[in-house]
Amino acid sequence: MKISEILKKETPSLSFEVFPPKTDSSFDSVRHATEEISALRPAFMSVTYGAGGGTSRYTLEIAKNIKERFGVPTLAHLTCVSSTRETVRAKIVELRGAGIENIMALRGDLTPELDGSDRSTWHYRHAVDLIREIRDIDDGFCIGGACYPEVHPESRSQAEDIRFLKEKVDAGCSFLTTQMVFDNNLLYNFLYKCREAGITVPVVPGIMPITNGTQVERAIKLSGSFMPQRFKAIVDRFGSDPAAMKQAGIAYATDQIIDLYANGITNVHVYSMNKPDVAAQIMRNLSSIIGEKEC
Repeated sequence: MKISEILKKETPSLSFEVFPPKTDSSFDSVRHATEEISALRPAFMSVTYGAGGGTSRYTLEIAKNIKERFGVPTLAHLTCVSSTRETVRAKIVELRGAGIENIMALRGDLTPELDGSDRSTWHYRHAVDLIREIRDIDDGFCIGGACYPEVHPESRSQAEDIRFLKEKVDAGCSFLTTQMVFDNNLLYNFLYKCREAGITVPVVPGIMPITNGTQVERAIKLSGSFMPQRFKAIVDRFGSDPAAMKQAGIAYATDQIIDLYANGITNVHVYSMNKPDVAAQIMRNLSSIIGEKEC
């Protein structure tokens, strides 16, 4: 099922993101974790590609397993970084052969080696180039894109960032998913500006439950996210107590999601970090809002 069709539903739902293993030895444990999350029956699940495409060979395998064993629609990530046209075309053929209908088209994270490379030699310099290529190869895919409510780290301004975002939508992006957001008010402001700029596709908020204090620094580095004082107070108070921080982090994420639903958002994407217990607890916290699920 295409994500664009799922996002038309008016009832609240959750989706989860998982990532493939980094090594062969961890494959079984990662697959088991993704299967536990799949058993929660989310609206859909996305499977990441890995920095520099390093774990890309597992993306299809994990996505296919989720779809075939659990019937959960899957969204396979595909990145520009380290990809040639030949690689992309081969991946698209593989995805189509596996019956996967949804692709998340991203530039991808830059590894230290790639960050200093000559980007003029890349086949795809930006996600919009990849979106156009996918549409040219196979127009049957539902394509998603990423957006930054707090401005992409390489953009000079939010206005410029939103102009580039409009280009992605015009190139064939059917929906957008935000980077992790910890302050819903920033998201609402961003959504208003997107609509004002003529971006009318669904924008799915991305929520990351921070379950240990060490995640905060990494979250800021990855997304440049603003940490509200309310959240900083939680980390300051509970960050040194793993069990308390986990409970508080899940509660904070749940509160964000409820607020989003209350303000008309119908789907929220949770960066679950391959943690079935965290995903299951959030599902339980929202059971009467999204409908009973098997947890």
